[in-house]
Amino acid sequence: MSGNQEVIVASPVTPHPPPKDRKLWRDLTAYWILGLCNNYGYVVMLSAAHDIIAQFQDGTTDDTTTVENEGEDTRKCHLVSTGAILLADIIPSLFVKIIIPFLPFWVNFKILLAVILSASGFLLVGFANAEWMALLGVVITSASSGIGEPTFLSYSSHFNKNVVSTWSSGTGGAGVIGSLSYASLRALKVSPRDTMLIMLFFPALEAVSFWILLRKPTIIPLNTSALESTEELVTDEKPLTGFKEKLVYIKTLLPYMLPLALVYFFEYLINQGLFELVYFENSSLSQASQYRWFNVDYQIGVFISRSSVNLYKINKIWLMAVFQFVNVAYFLTEVIFFYTPNIWITLVIVLWEGLLGGGAYVNTFYRMSKEITPGRRRFAMAMVTQSDAYGIALAGFLAIPLHNAICSLPPAYRKVVW
Repeated sequence: MSGNQEVIVASPVTPHPPPKDRKLWRDLTAYWILGLCNNYGYVVMLSAAHDIIAQFQDGTTDDTTTVENEGEDTRKCHLVSTGAILLADIIPSLFVKIIIPFLPFWVNFKILLAVILSASGFLLVGFANAEWMALLGVVITSASSGIGEPTFLSYSSHFNKNVVSTWSSGTGGAGVIGSLSYASLRALKVSPRDTMLIMLFFPALEAVSFWILLRKPTIIPLNTSALESTEELVTDEKPLTGFKEKLVYIKTLLPYMLPLALVYFFEYLINQGLFELVYFENSSLSQASQYRWFNVDYQIGVFISRSSVNLYKINKIWLMAVFQFVNVAYFLTEVIFFYTPNIWITLVIVLWEGLLGGGAYVNTFYRMSKEITPGRRRFAMAMVTQSDAYGIALAGFLAIPLHNAICSLPPAYRKVVW
C-alpha cells in the first residue's frame, strides 16, 4: 500500500429514526375519552348509591331523607349498605371480564354492545319506579363497563404504548367528572330522572371517539424492515391460541393481579362499607351530601395518580396495598368512635386513598405494556382487568355485614369540632 493512499473505514449504518407521527394526538385523545366514557356510568352509579337506596326505602330523593335506623339510641344509617349497589355494579362486570379474554376479538361488535348497554342503564335507573328496575339499570351499566375495559386495553396493543397512560388518565377523569357532575346536579335540585337523561351524552361521546376520532390500526407484515428491531422479533413470544395454553399462562400474571386485587379490596371496603357511616354532625352538609362529596374527593385522588405515570413510576404495587390497609384501619375505628375532630382531616385521608388506588391501577398496566411481549399483551391486558373486579366484589360482600354490624352499635358522639 503506497504512503499517500488513504484508508477509508466504513462507519456503521445508522438507521433513520421513524418519522414523527403527527396524528398520534388522535389516538391519545380518543383513548382518554374512551377511558372517561367507559367508567363514567360505573362511577355515577356508585355516587348515586345512597340516593338509589333512599328513594325506594324512604320514598324521597333529596338530602332531607329520613334514615331507617335513626333514633336517640341508634346510629344514623340505612339498613341496606351501599355495598348492595356495589355488588350490582361489579358482579356483572366481573362475569363479563372473566369470559371476554376467551372470546373472539370482535372489537366493533363489543364496543357497539357496550354503548347500547350504557345508554340503557342510564334510562332504566332514571325511569325506575321500583327498586328492582333501578338495580337492573345498575347491572346493565356494569356489564357495559366490563365489556369495554378489557376490549379497549387489549386493542391498545395495536397502538402507541402511551395510549395506556391516556386511557388510565381518562378512567381517573371519569371518577372526578362522574362524581362531581352527579353531586353538582343533585345540589342544583335536578331530579334523578333528568340527571340520568343528561348523562346519555357520554355513551354518544364514546361511540364518536371510537369510530371517528380513533384511527384504525395499521397492520405491519412481519417480514418488513419497518419493524422495531430484529432482536425484538427473536425474543417475542408467539401469541396464545388454545384455551388450555391461555389457562397455563395466567399463573405468570399473578404478580400483576394479586397486589392490584388487594388494593381494590381495601379501597372499596372503605368506600361502600364505611364512607356512608362517616358523619360530621355540625357540618353544613347533610349526611347524604357528605357521602357524595367524599366520593368526589376520592375520585380527584384517583384522577391525579392515574394521570401521573409519565412523571413518576412505581413498581412496588404491594406497598400500596399495605398503605391501603392502614386506611381501612383508620376508617373502621373512625366510624366506631367518631374521634376525628374535623371533616377536613378525613377529606385529606380520602384523597390519599384515591391516590393509592389510581396509582396501583395505572402503574400495573403501564408495567405490563413495557414488560409483556406484544404477542401476548392482548390476552394479558384482558386478564389482569379482572383483578380489581375480584377485589371489589369481595369488598362488596364483606361491606354489607360490616356496615350492618356497625349500625347495631351504640351511637358515638364527636366531642371536639373545630
